[in-house]
Amino acid sequence: MRIFTGAPVPKGATRVIIQEDVVTLGDRIILREGADAGPHIRPMGQDFRAGDSLSPRRLRPNDLALLAAMNIPTVVVSRKPVVALIATGDELVMPGEAPRPDQIIASNSFALKALVEAEGGEARLLPIARDTEAELATVLALAADADLIVTIGGASVGDHDLVGRTPGLERAFWKIAMRPGKPLIAGRLQGVPMLGLPGNPVSAIVCGHLFLMPMLRAMQGNPAPAPQPRKARLTVDLPANGPRAHYMRARLAMGDGLPDITPFDRQDSALLSILGQADALLIRPVADGPCSAGATVSYLPL
Repeated sequence: MRIFTGAPVPKGATRVIIQEDVVTLGDRIILREGADAGPHIRPMGQDFRAGDSLSPRRLRPNDLALLAAMNIPTVVVSRKPVVALIATGDELVMPGEAPRPDQIIASNSFALKALVEAEGGEARLLPIARDTEAELATVLALAADADLIVTIGGASVGDHDLVGRTPGLERAFWKIAMRPGKPLIAGRLQGVPMLGLPGNPVSAIVCGHLFLMPMLRAMQGNPAPAPQPRKARLTVDLPANGPRAHYMRARLAMGDGLPDITPFDRQDSALLSILGQADALLIRPVADGPCSAGATVSYLPL
């Protein structure tokens, strides 16, 4: 019996011979020598079965094809989290403006916006909040309907660091034993999850990778939102680390088995040019002893 690709096989059929392996003589065929053994029959349920489900995750294009094949016309999902990004500080001006000698360009917000959108969120850039309680309160009020409020700067201990003193802030913790990024705040502001990032450019972006992105994954139902460290081979000797975990900007290279990782000599938290060249964060644990070249270390890809 002639059959076409994708058609159901007749009852009792156990093998399909592909057309390339036969010679047709009227309503009869002759099998060529060395014909493919087949059987070229796909059993029902080999791809998915009734009752199968997808594990919770951010849906990819391939997942949409699978759901359609399962004849599922609509899917219940988490919506994109709306993230309000608020840079703070009298010293900040937007790109394109002419800064005074005592001002700098606000840069962190744009990296964080890209991180949010890459992780499936919707970023909302709000005006820069100047260093007064009234100004900060005005800008924070614009973020009241967001799913997550992220402030940048104003989280340290200076007289102008006002974020930690914001009325209605239920602080879960303040400061963390890591560098760059010690002055980090987390909590809820008027019931809305809030993350207060440091103002130094590298500190803010590194903390964005370590804290903001996992928060977004968790808000979208990811059951394993935490960063997943990988292993690499150290190419240089490093001295003992101090009382804070150090996330060193580093560069990866293909190695024999594990990749090779080389930290940059300059690790200042203001150096965006170094962060721009880095493709990894080399993780030095708290009070880690000296590391020799060739040691296996942990890193996070950037």
